This record gives sequence, structure tokens and C-alpha cells, in this order.
Amino acid sequence: MGKRKRLMAERLKETKKQTAIAKLNDVPTSPRKMRLVADTVRGVEVNKALDLLHYSKRDASAYLEKLLKSAIANWEAKNQDKAAELEGGNVIVKTIMVDEGRTLKRIRPCPQGRAGRIRKRSNHVTIILDVNKTVEE
Repeated sequence: MGKRKRLMAERLKETKKQTAIAKLNDVPTSPRKMRLVADTVRGVEVNKALDLLHYSKRDASAYLEKLLKSAIANWEAKNQDKAAELEGGNVIVKTIMVDEGRTLKRIRPCPQGRAGRIRKRSNHVTIILDVNKTVEE
């Protein structure tokens, strides 16, 4: 039983080595706007994703571009011997998740002495990079 667990642990460790994770917390844009940009990058090869984000007009793309560069650096640190895969276009954005962060509540004056509430939303973004399985086989 001990040998079997060790083999499974080694296999899990090997699969985790091929993935790289980067996380950005409290981005000051609404999750809805960030998801529009994240959907364009999901499943795309990383070099193409960087180009898409760099030339996008949306404000959220600047945050995602910086986060993607961080994820690429994490992948390179884990896989120093496989730098050719990054240049060859085998590394893809496997998962990109946009979760709701904290909401700052502000008050704005409205007509007839009322107060209107302003919700300044933020989000948390997580990117997971992985090697493209179809090219690997």
C-alpha cells in the first residue's frame, strides 16, 4: 500500500510541475467587465494571448496582461529545461477564473435629499497555464 501511494504522489507531483498558477487579488474593475476580457484568452496559446491583451482597448486587459506575464514567469521557473515548449507554442491558458472581490459602498446625493448607493466592485483573477495535451501526444 505504501509503494502505491508513493507512485501516485510522484505522478501528481509530475503533473503539477507542468502547470503554473498566478493570482491577482482586489483588481478595481467589476467582475462582469473582467470576464469579458478573460473569455477572449481562455484556452489560447500564451504568446497569442499576450498579443490579444496588449492590443485590446478594454481597461481590464492591462491587469490581465500583467498577470499572464507573471504566470509565464512562474511556468519558466518550474520548467527551466522545457523553455522550447513556450517558444514553440505548446503552453496554453488552461483555466482563467474571475471571482467577485470586496465591494466598497459609497453614498452619492440624489434629488429630494435622498442618498443613492454606489457599489465599487472589485475582483480576484486566477490563471492556470498548462502544456497543450494534443501537441504533447
